[in-house]
Amino acid sequence: MTVSGTTSGEGASDGGAAGKGEGKNKSEGEGEGKSDGPAGGPSSWAGAWDVLLASAPARRRGRVLQSALREAVRSGRLAAGIRLPSSRELAADLGVSRGLVTDAYEQLTAEGYLRSGRGSGTWVGDAVRAAARKTRDRAPHPPGARADFVPGTPDLSLFPRAAWGAAHRAVLARLPHRALGYPDPRGLPELRTALAALLTRRRGVVADPERLLVCSGVAQAMTLLGFALHGRGVRTVGLEDPGAPENIAVLGAAGLRPVLLPLDSEGLVPGAAARAGVRAVVATPAHQYPSGIAYSAARRTELLDWARSVDGFVLEDDYDGDFRYDRAPVGALQGLDPERVAYMGSVSKSMAPGLRIGWLLAPQELTEELVERKRTMDLGNPVLEQALLADFVEQGGYDRHLRRCRPAYQRRRDTLTAALGEHFPGTEVSGIAAGLHIIALLPERYGPEARFLARAAAAGVALRPLAYHGTARPDDGKVRLVMGYAHRSPSEITRGVGLLARAVGRG
Repeated sequence: MTVSGTTSGEGASDGGAAGKGEGKNKSEGEGEGKSDGPAGGPSSWAGAWDVLLASAPARRRGRVLQSALREAVRSGRLAAGIRLPSSRELAADLGVSRGLVTDAYEQLTAEGYLRSGRGSGTWVGDAVRAAARKTRDRAPHPPGARADFVPGTPDLSLFPRAAWGAAHRAVLARLPHRALGYPDPRGLPELRTALAALLTRRRGVVADPERLLVCSGVAQAMTLLGFALHGRGVRTVGLEDPGAPENIAVLGAAGLRPVLLPLDSEGLVPGAAARAGVRAVVATPAHQYPSGIAYSAARRTELLDWARSVDGFVLEDDYDGDFRYDRAPVGALQGLDPERVAYMGSVSKSMAPGLRIGWLLAPQELTEELVERKRTMDLGNPVLEQALLADFVEQGGYDRHLRRCRPAYQRRRDTLTAALGEHFPGTEVSGIAAGLHIIALLPERYGPEARFLARAAAAGVALRPLAYHGTARPDDGKVRLVMGYAHRSPSEITRGVGLLARAVGRG
């Protein structure tokens, strides 16, 4: 449609179409006048909508006309203040009934797109503002670098598409109709039962399905806990330093002020939580993110003793706890005291973050508050995806997927450490042999860190310094990197480390 006097491929308004609609320049009962000024003649309208209406079934032409008018106003092609043709003119030009056009005008006037007055015609209203037409994608996409070592993502090409697709068909076929209604806000009973059995077996937790909530990942689980703690008068929460910066924003949105607590090689520094005066601490004891340490038995005990002494809670994020390459993974802290530890996990690292499925095992005294908060927050998670994961776990698909991923990730970790040893002799790799990332401490000759990172970025190598994750920044000139490897093949890892070495020099 055009708002000028001509339409692409057609003559001017006094041309061939004039015989149908021109010359009707008197008021026609409903007070609409002839289209004039910026709106152009009736032929411009006919040229824009004839094709639409001709291709639409007769019963849908009214809706098609309303939709075309509405979109023209929204997009700004019909600007505020433009006078529209009378219903008789437009009906004649389009070859439709006048009632169809009148209904369209009345509907859009009721919606606020048009305005009319007795004897003054129909005009485009001034309440509508043209919407931005570009659809943006704000997902955190990879940086598009020549080499990418930013941590936090598994190999999405390993996602079990065939098994997931087969489960999808089977589950959808047998899912009862009632299951498609609003679900239990805690999650489908079959998924909670399957997850409880899985977590008891694999992570050593005390898992009661009645106290397990299915969430949209750890972020939602932590948000729920933040609101529950805030409702109990808690205003501060301890976070590991270094740790995940995202937790600061998540808990801050729930009204909690983060207090950073220092770590050493065994876990939280003794007495740090007590000195900070907090009653809740977020911890990753099985495989601390990002330092890569596992809490020692003494520090795990001390953390629980602190929680009991202040009537507080440990919010345990079981970050990539399924992947340990030198021995069996350390069991979850929650198994030692399920009434003081709220346990959180998800499939974001084990399968794919885009599934947005996680879980929260809550202490008894917090459970009902969390369930009601979950109910008001989203009325429950999507039913089909829950049923799919339940079937996938029950049929052994989840275990098979982990068995497939673990050797692949171990090989990539070994490849990265070997490449660093070759290209950056003297590099120290810290942390246990687990997870999806390493901490690399490069010799002093490669520093200072700011210069190193600038040269890497100029060469197209995406890196993340350890300093990104906390306040501890030793002023020793050394380069400390958190390097992810799971999302890159061994050949890409080798190539990327070589590119990095060429970019920053050999020290």
